Parts: sequence; C-alpha cells; structure tokens
Amino acid sequence: MTGEYQHSLDSKGRIFIPAKLRDELGEIFYVTLSMDRCLSVYSAENWRIFSDKVSAMPYVKQRKMRPLFAHAARCELDSQGRALIPQNLRDYAGLVKNVTVIGCNNHAELWDSEAWESVYAEETSPENIAAVMEELEF
Repeated sequence: MTGEYQHSLDSKGRIFIPAKLRDELGEIFYVTLSMDRCLSVYSAENWRIFSDKVSAMPYVKQRKMRPLFAHAARCELDSQGRALIPQNLRDYAGLVKNVTVIGCNNHAELWDSEAWESVYAEETSPENIAAVMEELEF
C-alpha cells in the first residue's frame, strides 16, 4: 500500500477510506495499535498472515502480542466508503479530527495529521533517507 491522504473524522468517529486503499484493504479489514502513536490497518488477508505468524510463536512470545489483538477491531466499510474507528483506538492514536492516512507496504496507518507532520519532517530529510538506505543495504 502506498500514498498519503488527508481526511477528517466525522462526529461519529468514521473516516473515509481512500478508493485506492479500499481496493487493497477490501470491504472488511482490521485496525489495531501500532508501535508508533498511530493505528495500523490490515486487509483481512494480511491480518490472517500476521495472526498466523503470531500463532507459530511459542506461547511466551505470543503473550507479548496480546495488546495488538485485545485492541484490534474488525471494520467494515459503509456504502459511502467510511469505516467506524472505535473510541479506544482513536484515543490511543490521538485521532480527533484531521487524520492522515498513509500506505505502508503491507498495511496502512492512521495518524493524527499534526503528529504525522513532525514524523514526516524527520523521516523525509535527505540525510535520514540516505542513512536508512545505507542501514538496509540498498
């Protein structure tokens, strides 16, 4: 998944999912916590792959993933391409009104737009991109 999109939560906590990402996420997808102060959004297929990887871990390691499953929400698109993001997840990511939706390879992320601006500024400097490319041996 790729791209960056600006949207707003409505008064009920719904967000419009961009058409390009709707095609990749499908009608049913999963939203959960991220390592950053944002939310990760997985298609049903990618959620199954993620879940299978966790299932293959020893139980002691599986327990470490408990928060991601405990807070995961199965979301469905309404007829207007919107999905309801549960309040507990919106609180975790600080999503109040303006939301930036970004594609992030095998999932999407939902960011408070102001928080995303500072992450974007840091991560997209030429120096940081060069350092990451070197670190990953590209």
